[in-house]
Amino acid sequence: MSGVHGNGFPEEDFDDPGFDGDLLEEELRQAAAVLDPVPAELRQLALEAYALHDLDARIAELTFDSLVDALPVRGVPDAPRMLTFRAGGLTVDVEVTGEGLIGQVLPPQSARIEVLGGPQTARPVTVDTLGRFTSEQPPAGPFALRLRTGGEVIVTEWLRA
Repeated sequence: MSGVHGNGFPEEDFDDPGFDGDLLEEELRQAAAVLDPVPAELRQLALEAYALHDLDARIAELTFDSLVDALPVRGVPDAPRMLTFRAGGLTVDVEVTGEGLIGQVLPPQSARIEVLGGPQTARPVTVDTLGRFTSEQPPAGPFALRLRTGGEVIVTEWLRA
């Protein structure tokens, strides 16, 4: 009984002893690389995101982004970008300006924060006893925050500055 495999090829093609699935896969990869290559910038972003992953980290979900959720204010052309991330009972509010980052961890607690921007560009940021933090350097390109609170690691979603 012959049928069609899930990929549209007849099943007997796969039963042929001369069929080499690995060779076919490699030929398809090469064809895709020539006909529809991955842009170099996207490949670099993927490598950087993977290089910075924390397997034990919880992801803080972006729950507010002023670029998307806020109404524009007339007369304020360069309003700072406001972001809110949540992970369980923890909230991180961040204001992104041309001069850097200003934020607060809620509920207030001691934490270590790093601004992530590439495989070797984790910049530590000081957090005070009220959970407030600042970074004098604005993020350039995609960035995320990694928070270490007690024994927990939380990483925010990646955003473009």
